Amino acid sequence: VRAQSRLKPAVTIATKSFPSNLLSSPAMEKPAPNGHSPVRHVEIDENRAGQRLDNFLLATFRGVPKSRIYRLVRKGEVRVNRGRAKPHYRLQAGDIVRLPPVREAAAAEPPAPGSFGWLEERVLYEDEHLLAVNKPSGLAVHAGSGVAHGLIEALRALRPEAPMLELAHRLDRETSGCLLIAKSRPALLGLHQALKAGGIGMRYLALVRGLWHGRQRTVTAALEKRERGGEHMVETGEDGKAATSRFHPRTRYAEAGATLVEIELLTGRTHQARVHAAHIGHPIAGDDKYGDREFNRELRRLGLKRLFLHAWRLDFRHPVTGCKLALEAPLTPELSALLERLAHVPPV
Repeated sequence: VRAQSRLKPAVTIATKSFPSNLLSSPAMEKPAPNGHSPVRHVEIDENRAGQRLDNFLLATFRGVPKSRIYRLVRKGEVRVNRGRAKPHYRLQAGDIVRLPPVREAAAAEPPAPGSFGWLEERVLYEDEHLLAVNKPSGLAVHAGSGVAHGLIEALRALRPEAPMLELAHRLDRETSGCLLIAKSRPALLGLHQALKAGGIGMRYLALVRGLWHGRQRTVTAALEKRERGGEHMVETGEDGKAATSRFHPRTRYAEAGATLVEIELLTGRTHQARVHAAHIGHPIAGDDKYGDREFNRELRRLGLKRLFLHAWRLDFRHPVTGCKLALEAPLTPELSALLERLAHVPPV
């Protein structure tokens, strides 16, 4: 289903329609020295209504540290309708937000639309509120940490007329499969609420080490982020955030000592599937962070060059229309070919 979006712009810069006493003076609207942005007054429209002030500022001042954003609010340099506001204040349609001069990180050149034209062929579903893409492995969902352009930047370059394109959730860079992008504020808020309430069924396919014994297994180990040797890791721990995954065995490859499993994520924590799989002694193939080196080495000999984790299905109600949607992304030819080879591994 395809439908062209003709929504209003997400943010309107204040001009002559604002009361004169709320506008910046001509001098303040000129580019500020030392690379700072000028003072701006932004009017919030219906597409931004309901968003928290801190999240709005983080999206507006891309690359500015979160601590700096909160300091601007705390000191009163950011104002809503000429008054101070708390970071958790929910913006309302018609609010006028004062944005102070802030030194922003140099913006990377937007990606050339032609270099990501192939993404159009990976669209699974689209309407005026929602876009679903079959993300390839190796492509980050957004820029950052040495990545100049991610999937969301590429989509914005491909759809310059779209008033809004925002990630509804995330996939690891090496994970492929179904990814939801909101094209309107109601859709984004609705998807976030559904994610928090467990209203989106997220199912992954993963090849794990070892032969699975028994049927499905539910893992409820809490997860917490830590830093080990300068590397960010996620580990199980009593002080972590609650996380629940359900593992369903699909196919056992006895000679290869591996099992294809379906992982149903009942919560959406960072690296949840990968850490839970390793926690129960069945690390995912090709996982360089939480996996088994020898197992990965054996599968590389069989042609696996990536993490074998694929978001193959999403089940949820449309955040605006309420209709049921079931989106599927088949395994890539590379992963399907590996499973075919595993099925014919000769006995030792």
